[in-house]
Amino acid sequence: MSSRAVLSFTAAALFLNDEDMMGQIESIVYKPNGASPTVDGYTRVNVNSARLVAGHGIEGDTKAGGRGRHLNVMCADTVSALGRDGFRVAPGQLGEQLIVSGLDVDGLAPGVRILIGSTAIIQVSESRAPCGKFERHQSKRIEEARGRLGVMASVLESGEIRMGDTVTLLADPT
Repeated sequence: MSSRAVLSFTAAALFLNDEDMMGQIESIVYKPNGASPTVDGYTRVNVNSARLVAGHGIEGDTKAGGRGRHLNVMCADTVSALGRDGFRVAPGQLGEQLIVSGLDVDGLAPGVRILIGSTAIIQVSESRAPCGKFERHQSKRIEEARGRLGVMASVLESGEIRMGDTVTLLADPT
């Protein structure tokens, strides 16, 4: 990792120290091939580890592969706040694939790259906007979640990820 420098400033946030640029994985979920649909929310399976595949997302995830939308990454603090506001927040119920603690992903700008574990790298594509499906599953108005559903990201470099892995912002490659 010596060739990768850690950010000290992005357009999205000014960091006070290295601890502000790091977090860890708290939840990994995906929708595997052949999973039985649920009637009360998103179909997701909670796992302790997964493989991120460049250009796709989580290996075996039927929700992966969308252009620039391989993963939905959310902040654990935001998930807790949504829970206090009456949203269902068990793993996968917000439609996310990854939840991280210690890093406010909601404020990250498109283009920001994130190292997960020792090899996987993702890049923020855009903020996630809630949709009608989210509204139906949550029985809450879309406006109540707008700006609080994390970011969509693409997988740039493949790698294994595990619960508790470090999540680190990387410097701009230029």
